[in-house]
Amino acid sequence: MCPNRSERSETLVELAQRLRLYKSNHTSDVSDKDSDTQNSGGGLFPQGVGSDRAAVLICLFEGQSGDLRVILTKRSSTMSSHSGDVALPGGKWEEGDDNDADTALREANEEIGLDPSFVEVVTILEPYYTKRNITVFPVIGIIWDISNFNPVANASEVESVFDAPLEMFLKSENQREEKSEWMGYKYSLHFFDYQSENKSYVIWALTAAILINAASVVYQRPPAFETHMPKFWARSRH
Repeated sequence: MCPNRSERSETLVELAQRLRLYKSNHTSDVSDKDSDTQNSGGGLFPQGVGSDRAAVLICLFEGQSGDLRVILTKRSSTMSSHSGDVALPGGKWEEGDDNDADTALREANEEIGLDPSFVEVVTILEPYYTKRNITVFPVIGIIWDISNFNPVANASEVESVFDAPLEMFLKSENQREEKSEWMGYKYSLHFFDYQSENKSYVIWALTAAILINAASVVYQRPPAFETHMPKFWARSRH
């Protein structure tokens, strides 16, 4: 975590301005909460959407050395699914969530104590469609002053909270892959090995895929390795 900064970083200001203009194939203005709810633009829910929709928060901040960093969690070993895996804060839609950004911010608050007022949501990336028929929307947000954030992990869901350099997900160092197949789809699963405060983490599968794409959008360049990700992740029913 970096020390308190009295002024907003020029790097973050420029990044926020550029990402606000980013349009995926499903989004419009992420701040437009008054749009017609029949339109999924801006992450607003169409009618009938429920537990099959989820959102994760790609929360970026500027590190002490000026690099862009992203907040990650290691899930509790007692979780019924993906126990012990590294994940982005997030989860399924609940009643009361007005849009995907609301879902991501609420879940981050519940999981790691991140106050939604600390985060400015700037865009929503293309959704991913999981094997469990859940459509996951990656929400990019920026923390202007990371010193305001004191992580408080919800022990029932989160074992630890850490951060990693976003650019890592474009580099071949500490990256490996495994070939896999599901229902006739042949694809690669990407793994990133990372150490933080003498703890070792493996970031892989859908979380790695989302971060590879996010880093490509943020840094405006492709990864230094071929991806060959599963085609079914790119499908969405909403």
